[in-house]
Amino acid sequence: MKKFGIKEVVAAGIGTALFVVLTEVQIPLGFIPNTSLQVRAALLTFLSAVYGPLVGGIVGFAGHALGDAFFYGSVWWSWVFPDAVFGIIVGLFAKKFAIKEGGFEGGKIALFNGVQVIANAIAWIVLAPVLDIVMNAEPAKKVFVQGIFAWLGNVIIIAILGTLLAVGYTKIGAKSSSLEKED
Repeated sequence: MKKFGIKEVVAAGIGTALFVVLTEVQIPLGFIPNTSLQVRAALLTFLSAVYGPLVGGIVGFAGHALGDAFFYGSVWWSWVFPDAVFGIIVGLFAKKFAIKEGGFEGGKIALFNGVQVIANAIAWIVLAPVLDIVMNAEPAKKVFVQGIFAWLGNVIIIAILGTLLAVGYTKIGAKSSSLEKED
């Protein structure tokens, strides 16, 4: 397994800060309470896909927890943990996506979106509703509906913005990284 170096520390720190800021950038789904389209899902997916599961888990966990605390005054842990799990799952496939190496195209884009759909399903259709029921005594019907719409919203946002971020990075950023080890 790859070591957790300075690039990963920087990515986790900056990623967490951006995730927190993007907490307020959302489009509410008015017909489903406390559920919205969130741009931060694309950022989490991108960082996980580039830097791996540890960065994905840190950004998902710390970014969501801090975003909840800063903007809502309390942390909804039953939705923090699924973001961390999502980041870890996507990050496990980072090498296969080849975003850093400049090879993110064709089948790798399809793999990226297949992985994000499945990881989102695990996080939002299974984990978040179950944790809501266990931790918060929320009604099952309500939280499973929220989970399905959170899943659908994330899948759409990530398929568009997450894919664009990854394609842009693989074409531009991967070839000209500014973080170089000095002699």
